[in-house]
Amino acid sequence: MSKSASTAAPVSGTNNLEAFWMPFTANRQFKKNPRMFVGAKDMHYTTGDGRQVLDGTAGLWCCNAGHGRPKIVEAVQNQVAELDYAPAFQMGHPKAFELAARLAALMPAPLDHVFFTNSGSESVDTALKIALAYQRAIGQGTRTRLIGRERGYHGVGFGGIAVGGIVANRRTFGTMLTGVDHLPHTHDISRNAFTRGEPENGAEYAEELIRIIQLHDPSTIAAVIVEPVAGSTGVLIPPKGYLKRLRDICDRHGILLIFDEVITGFGRLGTPFATDFFGVTPDLVTTAKGITSGVIPMGAVFCTSDIYQAFMTGPEHMIELFHGYTYSAHPIACAAALATLDTYEEEGLLTRAAELSQYWEDALHSLKDCPHVIDIRNLGLIGAVELEPIAGEPTKRAFSAFLKAYEDGLMIRTTGDIIALSPPLIISKEQIDELFTILRSVLHAID
Repeated sequence: MSKSASTAAPVSGTNNLEAFWMPFTANRQFKKNPRMFVGAKDMHYTTGDGRQVLDGTAGLWCCNAGHGRPKIVEAVQNQVAELDYAPAFQMGHPKAFELAARLAALMPAPLDHVFFTNSGSESVDTALKIALAYQRAIGQGTRTRLIGRERGYHGVGFGGIAVGGIVANRRTFGTMLTGVDHLPHTHDISRNAFTRGEPENGAEYAEELIRIIQLHDPSTIAAVIVEPVAGSTGVLIPPKGYLKRLRDICDRHGILLIFDEVITGFGRLGTPFATDFFGVTPDLVTTAKGITSGVIPMGAVFCTSDIYQAFMTGPEHMIELFHGYTYSAHPIACAAALATLDTYEEEGLLTRAAELSQYWEDALHSLKDCPHVIDIRNLGLIGAVELEPIAGEPTKRAFSAFLKAYEDGLMIRTTGDIIALSPPLIISKEQIDELFTILRSVLHAID
């Protein structure tokens, strides 16, 4: 449509809201009544009209160290002046190697190599490509099939959408990658409603992987990718033993296991990564978000020594993996990430959620008696409140809660009719009380 044919009311200068096509947003609703943040510090956002809004979601699951942290701010400022950009193709800069070494030290062996990306979506596509290329490198080139899971979210690249299992992310974009199959999700309210922590029921859902392997033959399957805790579809906690069972099945059939830890990584569960929390070590791990506490876009894929070494063959002057990004290991992102790791270490943030988890759990489950609540679930410093949908109007009840919470000074996240919570790891017990006091009032106020 030409500009002259547009029905949007003309707005001039910097106040023109129409030019920005907002992501994952009801654009028309927003632009009629915008919700603008103009500042952020520690646990709070500042709105355009000067109100303080408690951050109950760490931005978009990413600001694990909170907002405006001095060490990170200073590191970014200094890096811009020192080295603003350096190419990662056939060149390097010291902070990239320092960061990779420090990240690898956080992971259990043998996850000791790091490939840098710029987002969770890029990390997922990178991990999938490495998995496919690895199988070819070891003489298993028939292994081209990828297995995801229903209600999984793996970003918005074609690879991530293909292995993901959110219908709204898939229906618009055609066939995407072919040769993809999906495990069933593990969410089972009928048996696990209002579970505290890991559900007792549902480990048997992992057995569906055996059926999929038998259907396609293991010689065709390269990798299985799952979120240890499915975040963006409403905090779906894995049943006890489920992830270990997936690991065993993959090992038996020569299939790589990929954990998408874009959300669970960097302290969200009270351990550095979910692989530590669950005691299950995958072959590849995707990360982003908390790697820089959301300050600068960055992601990283961890892989085992065996995977890395499989590519380190042939003439030394030849590129081993034809993959990468212009901004891989960007100097400013590396500086932000190093300062973020310093902040995590100095303040004990990678394990702080373990100290708060019981208090968080009790406060969250105190909402059980609120109107429309049909399930509550939690792990570490993550929580979800599932609401009964309004008949014929799915998502509306939770969206109403989102709008009301914003008005009342609380930032929450909704997916479908589920309220998701994941505050910065610096949250205090007093702020946990404040968060759930506001949310209780919101749940009693909405229809």
